[in-house]
Amino acid sequence: MKSAKTMKIAAVAIAIALFAAQPASAGVSLTGAGATFPIPLLDACKAGYSADSGNSYTYSGGGSGAGRTASDKGIGDFNFTDVPHTAATRLSSVIHIPVVAAPIAIMYNIGRQKNLYLSPSTISGIFSGNIKMWNDPAIVADNNRTVKTVTFVKDAKGNVKKSKKGKPIVKDTLTQKIIFSLPAQKITVVYRSDSSGTSQNFTNWLVGTDAKTWTKPSSGVFANAFPGDINAIDNLGRLVSASGSSAVAALAAKTPFSITYAEKSYAKANRLSIASVKNPAGDYQAPDAGGTSVFIGEGTQDAAGFLKFDYTTKAPGAYTLGVVSYVLVDTKISSDKAPAVKAFLNYLLSTPCTSKDPSLEYTTITGKLLAFNQKQIAKIGA
Repeated sequence: MKSAKTMKIAAVAIAIALFAAQPASAGVSLTGAGATFPIPLLDACKAGYSADSGNSYTYSGGGSGAGRTASDKGIGDFNFTDVPHTAATRLSSVIHIPVVAAPIAIMYNIGRQKNLYLSPSTISGIFSGNIKMWNDPAIVADNNRTVKTVTFVKDAKGNVKKSKKGKPIVKDTLTQKIIFSLPAQKITVVYRSDSSGTSQNFTNWLVGTDAKTWTKPSSGVFANAFPGDINAIDNLGRLVSASGSSAVAALAAKTPFSITYAEKSYAKANRLSIASVKNPAGDYQAPDAGGTSVFIGEGTQDAAGFLKFDYTTKAPGAYTLGVVSYVLVDTKISSDKAPAVKAFLNYLLSTPCTSKDPSLEYTTITGKLLAFNQKQIAKIGA
């Protein structure tokens, strides 16, 4: 009898302990879709957001076009696009918030890990199909010369340190003589086939740096901005495509002597090499958080939060292929979801998130852009 009472008391104690261990609420589950550009950051910050807020989120990607379509249809709690959503289909209550900033990398597969240095005119020539061989004189000239690179101060974890004004702190300017023998092999260009914010920003850059070659309007569909006919017989097999950043990087990885463009993290995952890109100041900069932050900071912002980039900036160390990804959120979101969405966006903007994995090269948004973002976030559910 005593044993039975002891077991009952123990069972009650366990039940009380389990009840006490349960959170006050089960948490809110958020869903989103759209641009592939922020996926590496969203994946890296998922556990931290859950631990910080008790909430969770899932993100299905699909491209910027898919994010804008989902937003128009009221699907999901948040959606991402790498370019402003200005179409008439956008709901008037949906706002843009540029919460993610990172570089687009020019990545290649020529069987070597040595770093290539490429000028905008050379990159333009390659992706327009005018430069067809890896040992083209333009590529050779870029990679047999003296180059200058700006470096930035970093903390022990590898995160770029910024001044009180939110600008990356320059550490040094390095000058080195480079010598690189290029293979006598044809270049295979791998481009995005889907509607993509990455392609939109990349073609914006191509048009902005070489308007004489890229005479068509920039586009989220690379083929639409391509000079001439991308399906011409001369381009067959030399320009190939895939849908999504992950797919283009994977295709480049298994295609010898190829080149493509995507978020930097996809290069590491597919063992692709990354090029340093020449800026108007004459610096050859790798796609990193410091150079991206300098470039983003040189842009201008309108009342809606849309950023206009300055591809001609001569700011030292600027990496001019920097991009922001806008989250689309309906300010009229339900009251039970609004606090969780606001907490989610504030977490994405926080140092614990952006510095979670410095190798991804996402930069912490600071200064006026951060202040704007915080004002936009405050509108959600208000």
